[in-house]
Amino acid sequence: MAKDIVFYDYWRSSASYRVRIALNLLGLEADYRPVNLLTRAHLEDDYLKLNPQGLLPAVIIDGKTLTQSLAIIEYLDAIVPESDLLPDDIDGQYRVRQLSYAIAMEIHPVCNLSVVKHVSDLTGGGDETKVAWMRHFIGKGLAAFEDLLDENGPFCHGNSPTMADCCLIPQLYNAERWGVDLSDFTKIRRVAEACQALEAFRDAHPDAVGAPPA
Repeated sequence: MAKDIVFYDYWRSSASYRVRIALNLLGLEADYRPVNLLTRAHLEDDYLKLNPQGLLPAVIIDGKTLTQSLAIIEYLDAIVPESDLLPDDIDGQYRVRQLSYAIAMEIHPVCNLSVVKHVSDLTGGGDETKVAWMRHFIGKGLAAFEDLLDENGPFCHGNSPTMADCCLIPQLYNAERWGVDLSDFTKIRRVAEACQALEAFRDAHPDAVGAPPA
């Protein structure tokens, strides 16, 4: 299905990274428009007209503006008939949403850089506080995610990647950036290995995308 897609993206945004993976898995091309968070471009009037929350990503599909990464991924799943980002059965859909939400709604919000910066500013702890905060909450969240995973299939749910894998891999990128010890997470590392074998995941990696111009 050919679609006219414009994608407002930041290379290290976890939410943007999720959608990049989904687009790649579905074979959908997009016109990428980098929005530099470091220069606060996401808070400029032109971008806020697209997304009043000032968050990334925003996606325009056939003239419709979509925000919130999981809602975007579910929309893509619905418009691409051959997509299996969500399973066909209700139990499978629940399972994939359960795993996706465990990252996107539990780990991600408290580890958003704006939250961590505010905590650091309030406590005066500087970089040491940021690192300790990230390691604590990412590590705790991934430990719970490890327990949620089962042994069925190489991916988070079954034999092909789903929305849950689109959520896990960006969170693992953040974990590695902040020095979280992943050695005990054998099931998570199994899933990561399966995902990294796929071009769709490799091409979505921040290092493949690259930082926007300053």
